[in-house]
Amino acid sequence: MKIAALQMVATPDVERNLAAAERLMAQAADAGAALVALPEYFCLMGHNDRDKLAIAEDAGAGPIQDRLSAAASRHGLWVIGGTLPIRSDDADHVYNACCVYAPDGTQATRYDKIHLFCFDNGREHYDEGRVLRAGSLPVAFSAAVAGTPSPIRVGLSICYDLRFPELYRALMAMPGQPPCDLIAVPAAFTHTTGQAHWELLLRARAVENQCYVIASAQGGLHENGRRTWGHSMVIDPWGEVLAVQPEGEGVVLAELDLDRLAAVRAQLPALAHRRPDGRF
Repeated sequence: MKIAALQMVATPDVERNLAAAERLMAQAADAGAALVALPEYFCLMGHNDRDKLAIAEDAGAGPIQDRLSAAASRHGLWVIGGTLPIRSDDADHVYNACCVYAPDGTQATRYDKIHLFCFDNGREHYDEGRVLRAGSLPVAFSAAVAGTPSPIRVGLSICYDLRFPELYRALMAMPGQPPCDLIAVPAAFTHTTGQAHWELLLRARAVENQCYVIASAQGGLHENGRRTWGHSMVIDPWGEVLAVQPEGEGVVLAELDLDRLAAVRAQLPALAHRRPDGRF
């Protein structure tokens, strides 16, 4: 099956961003993708953190969620909807939520970012905790796709989560569920941290969990002055980068090959060699 990481350079204008996202989803669908992933903050890269509060939506209802649902239904896609702000019970904080839509437009699941980014190198300073509330639960879902013998198991994570391998171990060992075939990482990595660590961390997550990784990123110089690293990519279970786009808006297409996945796990059964208690 084909999957597509959608790279954007989002603006402070929600409508322009939604139009760009819809254009990219249509392009991916026309190329044969069955599943697409938008980047973190695809709907807004504001002038300040509190801009997220002004466009926040209630869980399950709102114009941004409606547009994602409609696009999924229109194109018959699984849509991993990057992130959008979902209201919490605190007016000054929202959840950075990844909403997933099935090909019929229904919301399949939602994941709230657990690890909140904080960075200060003396020149750049960023603290998501000023307006975001952290989630608490790992989330994975099963995606039925025509032509595959069984549903694809997909684990969700967001940007800074990438630095916490224990989250991915939890996704791979959910009670009563098989290991994930694919891990999604919508992100808005800064240029500084992305240049140093983005591909390194993504490939490590793919190799240690013996699964595909789809990493959809913000990539370029934004109107608010921020520069994001981009390099949206798809990585296979052996750590090979199958497709990548350095900067700018675009669609990164690759094949998720279940036979390749099974071969890697059979030849080097590292997942089966973990201790039963999961400690090591």
